[in-house]
Amino acid sequence: MRRTLVFATCAVLLLTSSLLAQGHQQRTCATRQIDETTANTVEQKMNANAGRGKPATVQVWFHIISGGPGYENGVVPDSMIRDQMKALDQTYAGMTGGVWTGFTFHLAGVDRTENAEWFSMTPGSAAESEAKAALRKGGADTLNIYTTDGGGFLGWATFPFWYAGNPSDDGVVIDFRSMPGGPYGSNYSLGYTATHEAGHWLGLYHTFQYGCTPFNDGVADTPAEKSPASGCPFGRDTCVGPNRPGLDPIHNFMDYTYDSCYTEFTEGQTERIQTAWVTYRD
Repeated sequence: MRRTLVFATCAVLLLTSSLLAQGHQQRTCATRQIDETTANTVEQKMNANAGRGKPATVQVWFHIISGGPGYENGVVPDSMIRDQMKALDQTYAGMTGGVWTGFTFHLAGVDRTENAEWFSMTPGSAAESEAKAALRKGGADTLNIYTTDGGGFLGWATFPFWYAGNPSDDGVVIDFRSMPGGPYGSNYSLGYTATHEAGHWLGLYHTFQYGCTPFNDGVADTPAEKSPASGCPFGRDTCVGPNRPGLDPIHNFMDYTYDSCYTEFTEGQTERIQTAWVTYRD
């Protein structure tokens, strides 16, 4: 049977302001298909570079896109950008739990653009293409982060193996409110949406990518997970059986749980992103 690898980006369903204040958000999925041929080619290239991966310092450009004046329209203060950079560094350094991945992040620059259409961009839209074509900086090794109103999503990202085919599309888009200190509180405003999406940008799949199949997310030390988790469901185990040891990795940054539930990347994920770096971004 033909397999299709599905890239599902983090998303949040934004409800009314009163429900939002009560924490009634949830991560949902926006999917971009990766066919079996592409998926297999990626794994072959990664396997060829196994053991050759290396740590790196990632140059980061922030593109603050607003729809008008004031924070409510996306005018993010410099202090929140600094806090977001700190969150990236801490999570990839293992300071919240898990392992040191070898990746650090350096703020290369910030630009600010007021454009209501770009501010409301959605995945794959003409507005997204236009904004990225106009604003993107650097090459394959530069992480471009675009802050918008999210278009109903917490964020989305591109994979490293997409860069060669469409360099201008490369990067991460996040809801500006997901940055540290935002209105989503400990559920979604600790800055870990950027951590999650940067994980995709570096080459990681979701922990539930292929469900309970042998491949799952392509990482041996993240227990297989049948479906995305939400909230912080301690003890959840969706792939049971003698060949499926371990509870669901609800604390892994590549699941769909609350920011307050996220703590870690694993050794296997570290090996994968370091290998992906030399394969596609170095």
